[in-house]
Amino acid sequence: MSNYICKLDETVERTHVRYSNRYGMVLAGDLYTRKGMDETGKYAAIVVGAPYGGVKEQGPAVYANELAKRGFVVLTFDPCYMGESAGEPRHVSSPDLFSENISAGVDYLGLLPYVNREKIAALGICGSGGFSLSAAAVDTRIKAVITASMFDMSVAARMGQTPEQIRQRKEQLSLQRWKDAENGQPEYLPTFPEEAVEEIPDEVQGLNREFFDFYATKRGHHPYALGGFTTTSDLSFLNYALNDHIAEISPRPILFLVGEQAESRFFSDIAFEQAAEPKRMIIVPNCNHVDLYDDTSKIPFDAIESFLQEALE
Repeated sequence: MSNYICKLDETVERTHVRYSNRYGMVLAGDLYTRKGMDETGKYAAIVVGAPYGGVKEQGPAVYANELAKRGFVVLTFDPCYMGESAGEPRHVSSPDLFSENISAGVDYLGLLPYVNREKIAALGICGSGGFSLSAAAVDTRIKAVITASMFDMSVAARMGQTPEQIRQRKEQLSLQRWKDAENGQPEYLPTFPEEAVEEIPDEVQGLNREFFDFYATKRGHHPYALGGFTTTSDLSFLNYALNDHIAEISPRPILFLVGEQAESRFFSDIAFEQAAEPKRMIIVPNCNHVDLYDDTSKIPFDAIESFLQEALE
C-alpha cells in the first residue's frame, strides 16, 4: 500500500520486501538504500520501528528516507498483526512479539551481502523505542539503539493506577476474554477516524491531542493505523516489564531523543536513569512528542548520524 507521509528523495531507492520473524510470521517491510550504492561494499544498517499503532509508511519512512540519503541501509516494517504484515486476528499486540519484530529486522539485514553484520543498529519511535531497548537487552547483534519520543508500553499499562484499580482492570480484561471467545473474535475499538479530518475536536486535549493531530489529520493519517489494539492486548503489558534488563545493553551505546515539550518525556527519563553507560540524551527545543515522528526541521539527523558513526565504527 502507498499512503507514505513523505516524498521519497530522488537519491534514495525503496524496495518492498518480505521476511519472517522467529515465530514464522511474515513481515512486510521497506528496504531503503542510496541509489547507485556499490553492492560489493559493506554498509552500516538500521532497523526502524514504528510508533505503537503506527505503520512503516508513517514516521519510519521519514527516518529511513533521510538516513538512506546519508549512506545507511535502512529497513522499516509493519509490526505483526498490523498493516501488510501477517497475523490474525488483526490489531493484536504483544511486548514479546513486538520486540521480536526488531530482532527479525536484524535477521533480514544481516543476510544482505552488502550489510556489515557488526554494524547494525535499532531505532525505535514512540512505543518501538521501548521494544528496541527490550530487543537489544537480549540480542547482542544490535550494536546501538536510538529512541525517539520513547514510550514504555508496559509502564503505560499500569501508570497512574492504584493496586486496586489494577486489580479491577485485570478483572475487566479477564471478563472481556469470555466475550471475545463467545464472539469468535477480540474486541477492537479504533481511536481515530477512518478518513482524515481537518480539525481536532476541542474535547481532545494533552498528549491525546498531539496523537490526534498526527494520526487523524492529513499530516500522518493512514488507513492501517487507526489507533489502539484489541482490548485484551493490555493483559500482556500488565504482565511483562519491557525494560527490566535495560542495563544489560551496556557497553553498547544508547541515544535518547526527546522533545522539550513532550508530555511523554518522563518515559525517556526513567529509561535513561535505568540504562548503564554509554548513554546520551538529546532534548530537542520547542518540540513535542509527535514532532519527532515526522518534523525533519526538528529531528536531529546530524546528531543521529554522528552517534551511529561513532557507535558503529
